[in-house]
Amino acid sequence: MEYNKWVADLEVGDEIEGFYILKSAQVKTSNNGKPFLAAAVADRSGTIDAKFWDYGGPVGVQEEGTVIKLRGAVSEYRGTLQLILSRLRPAQEDDRYDLGELVPVAPIDTDAGWRELLDMVEGLGDGDYRAVCRKVLERYGDRFRTIPGGKSMHHSFLNGLLMHTLYMARIADHLAGVYPEVVNRDLLVAGTILHDVAKCDEFVTSPLGLVTEYSVKGELLGHLVMGAQAVAEAGKELGIPEEKSVLLQHMLLSHHGDPAFGAAVRPVCAESELLSMIDLIDSRMEIYKETMEELEVGSFSKRVFALDKKIYRHQ
Repeated sequence: MEYNKWVADLEVGDEIEGFYILKSAQVKTSNNGKPFLAAAVADRSGTIDAKFWDYGGPVGVQEEGTVIKLRGAVSEYRGTLQLILSRLRPAQEDDRYDLGELVPVAPIDTDAGWRELLDMVEGLGDGDYRAVCRKVLERYGDRFRTIPGGKSMHHSFLNGLLMHTLYMARIADHLAGVYPEVVNRDLLVAGTILHDVAKCDEFVTSPLGLVTEYSVKGELLGHLVMGAQAVAEAGKELGIPEEKSVLLQHMLLSHHGDPAFGAAVRPVCAESELLSMIDLIDSRMEIYKETMEELEVGSFSKRVFALDKKIYRHQ
């Protein structure tokens, strides 16, 4: 029996016990009519699917995003490791574990990244776009710095939203210089910095800071609409020209590119078109990174839902 073994180091046949994060949990019914728990557990090194057969509790969906103590054995199912659990309970107050070993955190210097993003805001030549960015980031700043960028798709670790936004802003700044005759740099960079800001209102987070579900407003409106509302409110309060406010709102409303992928409207200007592509680039590169971390060199992954295909890790 190994204690608190890293998820990334698990191998078939390992028997483990220890503390992990419950990423997801759903009680289902097997073919023989008995309940079982389908879950995913994680530490800072990665995530593994888990099953608990003939399950009667006490852990369920209400514990998602919290620390649990488990015992189980590692097996393989359709080429993928999974954990077959034999014991499971929520962590208790007198349990001793290192939270820093469990919660995944963005691989960036958070303070330096936040300063860099604020410097980009101050570097905007257009005073109206600069003022709106200041105003909106003042509203969301503390939460913006710390929350994940998603629930499970990509950047689903602490400080993930900051990392995602920072990397995108760097790309936007570079590409604005490549296409200066087509792209208004200040509009593109401002829209990029603010594009996901309303995820601060869209997500509900656990005491550990991980996303557990979507808020009521998040479900009913979504971060694109709520972000555009925040921009509209800031623009009205600051008295910026209506066209600039509407353009910036359009950037946020269209950054998913197509209504089939959640966009409220399609991009219809060069800056919004480019923003939707930059968002796609950064999200897909993070998905590649997270998937390849679990692959051996020279092997293919299983189908990656977000990419709708398998990927290959080369030398």
